[in-house]
Amino acid sequence: MDLDTLLSYKWGVMAPEFIILGVATLLSVLDLFMKKEASRKPLAWLAGAGIIAALVSVFLQLDQEVTSILYDTYRLDFFSKAFKILLLLGTLLVIVLASSYKKEEIDENRGEFYYLLLAALLGAMMMASSADMITLFVGLELLSLSSYIMAGLERRNKRSNEAAFKYVVSGGIATAITLFGMSYVFGLTGETNLFLIVQNMQDEELLKHGFLLVFAFFITFVGLTFKIAAAPLHMWAPDVYEGAPVPVTAFLSVVSKTAGFVILIRFIIITFISAPAAPNIDGEVMLLQVQPYVMALAAVTMVIGNVTALRQRNIKRMFAYSSIAQAGYLLVPFVSNSSLLFELIWFYLLAYLFMNIGAFTIIQLLTTQAGSNDISVFRGLFKRSPWLALPMTLFLLSLAGIPVTAGFVGKFGIFMGALGLEPAHYWLAAVMMLTTLISYVYYFNVIAVMFFRDDEGRKISVPGGMATVLAFCAASTLILGVMPGLALDFFYGNFDINEFFMRIEEVGTHTH
Repeated sequence: MDLDTLLSYKWGVMAPEFIILGVATLLSVLDLFMKKEASRKPLAWLAGAGIIAALVSVFLQLDQEVTSILYDTYRLDFFSKAFKILLLLGTLLVIVLASSYKKEEIDENRGEFYYLLLAALLGAMMMASSADMITLFVGLELLSLSSYIMAGLERRNKRSNEAAFKYVVSGGIATAITLFGMSYVFGLTGETNLFLIVQNMQDEELLKHGFLLVFAFFITFVGLTFKIAAAPLHMWAPDVYEGAPVPVTAFLSVVSKTAGFVILIRFIIITFISAPAAPNIDGEVMLLQVQPYVMALAAVTMVIGNVTALRQRNIKRMFAYSSIAQAGYLLVPFVSNSSLLFELIWFYLLAYLFMNIGAFTIIQLLTTQAGSNDISVFRGLFKRSPWLALPMTLFLLSLAGIPVTAGFVGKFGIFMGALGLEPAHYWLAAVMMLTTLISYVYYFNVIAVMFFRDDEGRKISVPGGMATVLAFCAASTLILGVMPGLALDFFYGNFDINEFFMRIEEVGTHTH
């Protein structure tokens, strides 16, 4: 590639990534030269300022038409812009939590945390804009490797060491599985670019080997479900959530999960949208042929997550299994293959961002003060600190899907999406409803501990930054529950999804 070609690219479309890369590099240099005993809070402020600048840059790009550079390996489109907003917003809230995290074991690594967090964010953002399997995989590994290190930042904590070890081992296995599936896609189509792969899916020679494409789909899909903590690759989540510092747990549960759905939609849906079915099945495309598998995966993930959460006394492990269950709910739209797929997942992830980070804000305050992760840290919270008990109740009700909360709107949309097409997926909707009822038991148990158990513990002081995050998340959870049109109007007004999802609608017509 010559200099003239490089200069001809519209590098401005990568402004958000350049900002995050620049700030991460600057943080690593500053941390290197700062005195060991010096406070790392200025690094947190600088990281937050960089994320805000990148977020503003994304908003300035909303009206920009679809642009691709670097031989269509990087693509700025409605999909990338919509998900980058979620990724940046979630990471910004996590930065505020981390700046208030009080624990001696992590103090000496506080500076490393901030630029590792930005490196993970950069990988997720690259995944959102990738239109090539190679750049998708590079972004995935940048996110993963940074997450492995962050999970083990408390080096003197045996549980943190165990969490990092299990995360690395299971993540390496999942990466190998994913790469194996991608290699089949490349071998069958001869391309790594996602849109060229789609074109080659109709090749006559490829039609003779449809069963190999089905195999590639299964292998790749299973590998990618690791990042969203869905069955069968979900067992890392409870141990990692428990052992990692609370800000890292919040990042993994929200930002990393969002990135997992980014790559699932970006790679699985785009690549296999026109893939032929396996031989001897006429009149179908592959996405319809594999529906029973995806339905079973979603159902098993919902059941395992909610049922196992019933037995948990450790609040972080309980939220880990809750996160597994949420992944099951978010897999349901993949079954319906409707034009609502994108907005259902985007809205639910937006709601999940607010209610989960809000809950982890309170979990961080209570567990750090008590030195324990047991649910008993919530005893008598309403009497001790009603201004913490009330928003925690709101977040738990939203996670449970109670009306007038953002979680209810998100779950209701997914539920109706499962019933809205022909043939309707009644049994999957029934599993979703049943497991949601099961989740009431462990969510309401925490509420009961807060309101109906006495405790003589002292009142809790809330740092200003965490109070801001708490107020913002609580207000957003309530506003999106009462007026979901605010988010949906923003979505429909700024993201043109018609061209992309017309192809998904064409897939849906094969069911009639």
